[in-house]
Amino acid sequence: MTRREIREHVFKQLFLAEFYNSEEYREQCSLYREELEEANQEEKQELSRKAADIAEKIPQLDEQINKVAQGWKTNRMGKVELTIIRLALYEIGEDEDVPTKVAINEAVELAKLYGGDDSPAFVNAILGKLAKGME
Repeated sequence: MTRREIREHVFKQLFLAEFYNSEEYREQCSLYREELEEANQEEKQELSRKAADIAEKIPQLDEQINKVAQGWKTNRMGKVELTIIRLALYEIGEDEDVPTKVAINEAVELAKLYGGDDSPAFVNAILGKLAKGME
């Protein structure tokens, strides 16, 4: 499985967090991973670890997002865009294997696939501000 595919599966699992309480969320993620025929056991463990780590850090990620998202606090953002931004912000701040530019580019690509017409520009703008603040 490629890094892009892993990222997309992590995004899908994180998206579930918007609709379930923590116990149901873990169960839904487990069911999701069980259905992934293209992933081996090691990849499924990586998906589980990364999604769980990001989900645990949602309050801290949202705090960072809210500092730069003028007029668009996390409670007003679309769930798709918010999930993509959280994932990319986590990669920028926590995943040393993913360069900032790659995390932003991949987030924009996810926004093109799963968001609305304005999603890629919105995601890019928020992540650009966040990345600038982290330099």
